[in-house]
Amino acid sequence: MKLIGMTLVAVCAGGLAFAEVVAPDDVVYAEYGEVEQSLTGQPGDAARGADIVGDKGLGNCVSCHQVSALADVPFQGEVGPMLDGVGGVRSEAELRGIVSNAKHTFEGTVMPAFYKTSGFIRPGDGFTGKAGTEPLDPLLAAQDIEDVVAFLMTLKD
Repeated sequence: MKLIGMTLVAVCAGGLAFAEVVAPDDVVYAEYGEVEQSLTGQPGDAARGADIVGDKGLGNCVSCHQVSALADVPFQGEVGPMLDGVGGVRSEAELRGIVSNAKHTFEGTVMPAFYKTSGFIRPGDGFTGKAGTEPLDPLLAAQDIEDVVAFLMTLKD
């Protein structure tokens, strides 16, 4: 897939499909942090989402959460809740909101906002002068978020 401006161009079985990617600052969060609209208009790839969740260089979700479906990934964390069964408890919109920016659902959470580029608090910048300037790149791309959500939706009891 290739990102051109704000349009995602994906090759599909029937030819080219065009979908608008929702920019991080344009994501609409509902009252409890749900994000109803897909960030890409493309379905998520659950297998790729599992890779992102377990990859310490990408989502790194297993540093804080345990996921039995990823038992082969070592050093799973205990800071956040276990994710087993989350797809049967949370809706796709709730999971998309939590992965994009959990602070809209859980005020004060230590979970990073994976799809945010502005509005960061940088208290250390006055001491080091090395904090990045906004807008920053999001930790995960829009399609990465959709892939993680697709994987999380497979985690049902």
